[in-house]
Amino acid sequence: MKRLFLIEYEKLRANRSSRILIGAYFLLLTSIALIAAIKFDIGPIKFHLAEQGIFNFPYIWHFNAFIGAFFKIFLAVVIVSMTANEYSNKTIKQNLIDGLSKREFLHSKWIMVIFFAGISTLFIFVVSLILGLIYSNYNEISIIVQDLEYLLAYFIKLVAFFAFCLFLGTAIKRSAFALGFLGIWQMFEGICYGLLSWKSPQWLEAEAIYRLFPLNAMSNLLAEPFSRLSAVRNLAEQVGEQMNNNTQVQFLDILIVLVWCSIFYLLTYRLLKRRDL
Repeated sequence: MKRLFLIEYEKLRANRSSRILIGAYFLLLTSIALIAAIKFDIGPIKFHLAEQGIFNFPYIWHFNAFIGAFFKIFLAVVIVSMTANEYSNKTIKQNLIDGLSKREFLHSKWIMVIFFAGISTLFIFVVSLILGLIYSNYNEISIIVQDLEYLLAYFIKLVAFFAFCLFLGTAIKRSAFALGFLGIWQMFEGICYGLLSWKSPQWLEAEAIYRLFPLNAMSNLLAEPFSRLSAVRNLAEQVGEQMNNNTQVQFLDILIVLVWCSIFYLLTYRLLKRRDL
């Protein structure tokens, strides 16, 4: 495993664009802390975002995981471009000549997928812990360790998304087209949901089918956190709305995404095994 990791690390270190994208990704994750500096002071109206409870434990785990997931596209670009470069630079063929099997080649990519997801999750944990210790009104250990399942959901979401990108990069072999297809697939899922809602029979629930789609399943892992804020709930009650959204991590969504991870792995391996490299 160490040997496979070092092979991918050397490829990554030699790619300047990938290093820049990775640096930008972690810089953006760090910028979550800048939210604490947002203040509005207009006459009698004083608003400090950090005082609205977004950095309170345990809410901060949910909030930062949800916000951090928006930046995953930076690492997705790195994974897709690295995979596509294997074909354009003929490095995959050289790796096989040097004795690396196709399964080992795939495992080396998956090691980087898991590494990126793991280091991102660790980074979110550290940033959230620091912000929480500074701004949270609740610093008891029993409260701090609550809702850590949102970080698990964040990790699984990143692994699945990167696995999908790895599959696309392997299947299409051109990074621009693979990323373009990713956007097209997102629209395809939305169109399918619209058609299901419009034309599906009464016994078939569109939401239940849509829940099984890969990108939507990943999205469902981390529900929006804003409806948990007391300020949002109070505002909704004033206009006659009830905030009854279920924002907990659902085991079924985790299971669906893990199944998709397995499917992406098998499809990628099947492509590599059948393809004449």
